Amino acid sequence: MGNLTDTQCNFSYKIHLYLFSVTYILLLLIGVPANLYSLYHALLQMRVRNELGIYLLNLTASDLLYLASLPLWLQYFFQNDNWTHKEWLCKVSGFLLYQNIYISIGFLCCISIDRFLAIVFPLRSTCFRSMPAASVVSAIIWLKELGVGVIFFFQKELSKDPTNHTLCFEHYPMQDWERGINYYRFLVGFLLPLATLCISYPWVLRVVNKSTGTQSSQKIRIKHLVTGTVVIFLVCFSPYHIFLMLRTLLEKNCDFVTSIFNYYHFSLLLTSLNCLADPLLYCFVGETTRRNMQLLRRKCALLLCCKREVGHAASSEPPTVKDNTASGVTLLQSKLLSADFCHRIHLEGKGSNTK
Repeated sequence: MGNLTDTQCNFSYKIHLYLFSVTYILLLLIGVPANLYSLYHALLQMRVRNELGIYLLNLTASDLLYLASLPLWLQYFFQNDNWTHKEWLCKVSGFLLYQNIYISIGFLCCISIDRFLAIVFPLRSTCFRSMPAASVVSAIIWLKELGVGVIFFFQKELSKDPTNHTLCFEHYPMQDWERGINYYRFLVGFLLPLATLCISYPWVLRVVNKSTGTQSSQKIRIKHLVTGTVVIFLVCFSPYHIFLMLRTLLEKNCDFVTSIFNYYHFSLLLTSLNCLADPLLYCFVGETTRRNMQLLRRKCALLLCCKREVGHAASSEPPTVKDNTASGVTLLQSKLLSADFCHRIHLEGKGSNTK
């Protein structure tokens, strides 16, 4: 790790050590299973030739790749922002960290446009809402972000701070070559998709409200999808891009970056929450998925109930001779009730799988 650049500014990295570390651990514990379930749901959508499955698959793949980089960042934070691995591993981890923002925005925008076309122009947009079209668009999004990422692989991303710690993907003050990329990210990666949402979603809501053939439950789900996507943009991505542009326009020395250091990094932390929001928004809002979750919850409740009954029976004393008749009747009734409940759960499972 020779030929390192020098970072002139000195900061307290407590926000990384405490807030980032706790958040990243929770993201790993919750985000990995949630996104694996989202991946399963995406594959089901692709099996029925639904183009949304392709967008959801790519969105989930981006989130899982980002989550795979978190253990390295956790080690980095626990060492008080001191990178001890090879530089190429720093570049890969940084690429996964930052590009996940724009890959996620890209596929969220694709899903939003797909719903807009399906609701507002259902007949004229069939050629655009197809599996081949979704595959081409997905490839373009990945290639676009990989093209931006190549720039970072030709730059030095390890630097030394005044305490002789090796920083990864952190330059203070911001270097000149980063400013052009930041303008591109803000205008093309964030502002353009946000403008697309602001224009298309009021149109979608107006069409849905006027529709007489759409069931009220379907209208509610569409509105939740619309609202949820806008919330993700505003909460997860907007604060980061505001501070990113402030740094790009105003950061000339250590005094400015020191004044907004914690605010900027907190806004960066908010972007990681989209790994939890994506599967919740596009999987758990669906009717079929919600029925499957309800069925799973009922089965878990039955399993816990059975375990409690077995534990109670094992801990209770054996019945006396004169209680054998009453005990036998109670046991028979319990078995009949459990069998009937299991039979109903089985029928519900078959019904939900056939829908």
